Amino acid sequence: MNRRQFLAAAALSGLASACGSASASDPTTFRTELRVPPLLDPKVDKDGTRRFTLTMRRGLSEFLPGRPVETWGFNGPLLGPTIRAARGDEIRMTVTNRLDEVSTVHWHGMRLPAKMDGGPHQPIEPGATWNPHWTIDQPAATSWYHPHPHGQTARHVYRGLAGMFIVDDDRGEAGLPSRYGVDDIPLILQDKNLAEDGSPTGDPLKGTFGILGDHMLVNGTHRGFLNVGTERVRFRILNGSNARMYHLTFADGRSFHVVGGDAGLLAAPVEVERVSLTPGERVEVVVAFTAGEQVLLRTVSGSDDIDEGDFDLLKIVAAPRLTASPRLPGRLAGAPAPIVVPSNATVRRFRLNGHDAINGKEMDMSRIDEVVPAGAVEIWEVENTVYPHNFHIHEVAFQVIDVDGQKPAGYASGHKDTVYVPSKSTVRLAVQFGRFTDPGTPYMYHCHILRHEDSGMMGQFVIVPPGTANQVPRTIAAHHL
Repeated sequence: MNRRQFLAAAALSGLASACGSASASDPTTFRTELRVPPLLDPKVDKDGTRRFTLTMRRGLSEFLPGRPVETWGFNGPLLGPTIRAARGDEIRMTVTNRLDEVSTVHWHGMRLPAKMDGGPHQPIEPGATWNPHWTIDQPAATSWYHPHPHGQTARHVYRGLAGMFIVDDDRGEAGLPSRYGVDDIPLILQDKNLAEDGSPTGDPLKGTFGILGDHMLVNGTHRGFLNVGTERVRFRILNGSNARMYHLTFADGRSFHVVGGDAGLLAAPVEVERVSLTPGERVEVVVAFTAGEQVLLRTVSGSDDIDEGDFDLLKIVAAPRLTASPRLPGRLAGAPAPIVVPSNATVRRFRLNGHDAINGKEMDMSRIDEVVPAGAVEIWEVENTVYPHNFHIHEVAFQVIDVDGQKPAGYASGHKDTVYVPSKSTVRLAVQFGRFTDPGTPYMYHCHILRHEDSGMMGQFVIVPPGTANQVPRTIAAHHL
């Protein structure tokens, strides 16, 4: 028996190390088939416009068998359907709020006009409908959508409002698994504290980080299993948790390949045995399987305060016979070009203070913090003065230049929109801004640990025509949610 076979046998016989709770490491407890969110079918107009309909609503879900509890979801009781569209598509959304409180829907990772972004300045009142529209013009990527009401994002996401948004691009992706639900599987990772009756407990706005749950969910499924029938499977993994950091690995120590990050494919697959994700980050991986095997996807502790405990997440069961998959390509043709920073690039500096301020200021909906010329490439230096944070910028794509002078891991070297900022470190980013101009409607930048975002660790910027920055008012009318 080789090392990989021994480790697999140990993990599947319950001999692996403890995983946060005694039963979590026992694969026989993974008895619920993984729910794969359905694809949302659009209505296609004669001119080719694709119309998608989402409704925020309450419902009942079972995290623990036989114990239904109230949850929130899009078009269903929990989470939301996967939206899939392609570069060049004209998109029109109909988003209706059937909750009894104000919310919003933010298209995290999408390059689109500020008025369509779905941040706190685009509130949807109870019973109201919002109709954003835009043309998709960005490389293939795995994005997502979630509420973004100021001061309430953590609670709304924790109740269950989140879904994936996949962008396809015929300029690339050849050779990668792409049959949704067959060999192209979304995995939305979340953690919750569950009471005996199965209901989520805890206050997302209390404590240093908010919620760090002791029950792991994948696509809303607790202790789930997934049957796979192909030699290779592409997993699109989203950290949809409020605060938890995941260090993902397999119980048998197998290697796998990272092919994409937040904002697009990598130039070439990167072989790893472990990959880390903070809230809001995404990664695309391709994993090889052998007929008849079983393996556990896990998260393990690191050196951070937001990754407490080791947990098994998902049991993957390979069929006795597997359909052949193409070899993984050596180069990924659909990868976006590297971001080139001009020698005279503007440098902006951001200091993350405590859990509620950036550059010493708490979020103010009426204050514009930064004014950026359309199409600019800038360097943003993000300094973290205390415990771990991460940093998300709306609308943009960026590449990590360095973390305290060190290059990022190979799998994190591509285009991103969210980045981990370790305790007492400085991360430098090469940030590429879009060309949608609107001096009166801001985009956000913020820590994506939702308790921190809601507490005020967020700022606002507008994109304006080059040469007009000095003409832009630094105050705007704010929507109060």
